[in-house]
Amino acid sequence: MKRPVRIANCSGFFGDRLSAATEMVEGGPIDVLTGDWLAELTMLILARQRMKHGAGSGYARTFITQMEQNLATCLDRGIKVVSNAGGLDPQGCADALREFADSNGLNVKIGVVSGDDLIPRLDQLRDAGEQFTNLDTGQRLEVAGVQLLTANAYLGGQPITKALAAGADVVIAGRVTDAALTIGPAAWWHVWDYGTDFDAIAGAIVAGHAIECGTQVTGGNYSFFTDIPRMAHPGFPIAEVAADGSSVITKHANTDGLVSVGTVTAQLLYEIGSPRYANPDATACFNTIELSQEAPDRVRISGCVGEGPPDTLKVAATHLGGMRNSMSLVLTGLQRAEKADLILNTLAGIGLADIAQPDLAKLSTLDVDELAVYFDDTAIVDPASTAQAQSHLRLVVKDADPKRIAKAFTAPVVEAALASYPGMFPTAVPGSPAPVGVYWPTTVERRHVVPEVSIDGQELP
Repeated sequence: MKRPVRIANCSGFFGDRLSAATEMVEGGPIDVLTGDWLAELTMLILARQRMKHGAGSGYARTFITQMEQNLATCLDRGIKVVSNAGGLDPQGCADALREFADSNGLNVKIGVVSGDDLIPRLDQLRDAGEQFTNLDTGQRLEVAGVQLLTANAYLGGQPITKALAAGADVVIAGRVTDAALTIGPAAWWHVWDYGTDFDAIAGAIVAGHAIECGTQVTGGNYSFFTDIPRMAHPGFPIAEVAADGSSVITKHANTDGLVSVGTVTAQLLYEIGSPRYANPDATACFNTIELSQEAPDRVRISGCVGEGPPDTLKVAATHLGGMRNSMSLVLTGLQRAEKADLILNTLAGIGLADIAQPDLAKLSTLDVDELAVYFDDTAIVDPASTAQAQSHLRLVVKDADPKRIAKAFTAPVVEAALASYPGMFPTAVPGSPAPVGVYWPTTVERRHVVPEVSIDGQELP
């Protein structure tokens, strides 16, 4: 059996520490550099980016920045790179990386994993019986009457393994599961069988889940953070995945943070519902996991039992939910409730006692689809500063027509500055309406989704 593969993570979300890739490449020996860029609504962000910059631009461009800094070193040291930074346009991301590599004389094989984008096939899938029922609300897509902006099925690690086995130095994927970034390289390294090695794959799912959120497993967002001596810049994690799927979670030496049974447990429980954690490649039984502190900053994960994968794949879909605007007003000193009543009556024809009512927009005089009011009464009786004497009233409006929540909403607030309660002022100048993104979690039969893998533009059979 081969030694464990050292898989290092350098990103937990789109916007994570830009220097992390260099820190992981230069901090010590690793075999694979991975990065998770895609939170649930990131696809919506990338869709807006593509609308602005054109076709092929819906990917995480900071990944290219990291590759500009580290690709040459990775190639020289034989470090494979696996990332879902491709987002909505994995080929566009690969093209940008190719342009950089060619202009700098770097000989790199770039693999692309696609097939997750369901938008071009929505009508075909509906005809095949897919109803795209919202997992949270139970509402069918056709009943909701919304038009999806993005819809991406979560792929597994198998296409990543295929690309690596075909010689790819860098694998750029679209929407794959977070754990797939670890499963794919581990299965390639140890030559696992996706049809039978469910225990090993389940172990890699757990290891991938442990490191997918970056520094959350090395002390970030940890409830007992005061117990960690050095937490200014916690090091990013490494999963040493063995042939049987067991792993050791660690980090580079002399970095901040902590890897303990506590930090690993906290991350393993993050975003977990049922103990049976389903992925496209296998189902990991989290109630079989065993953790042990092997050494300082080294936690062993073992014993995870795996079962076959489900018949469906999760789909992350998004749609636009209209436009939103808001304004926050400051209420200083005494009679804050009376002040809130006065300004609410002036602006919306309601009082403070009404703000908990359902469908507040219809009760108000505002011509908007939705209205929410929040009274944050934080002022204290005997303040030592002006800030301690202040409370805030926030009005949030939503509407399909941006004109109704632009100046039609903000101008009356400004006009009331000298005609309402004493000391009235907003916390900021009026803003423009912004689009609202809505997440629509659903599923699709896995038989309807066929991953596609290419190397330097050549599709693999």
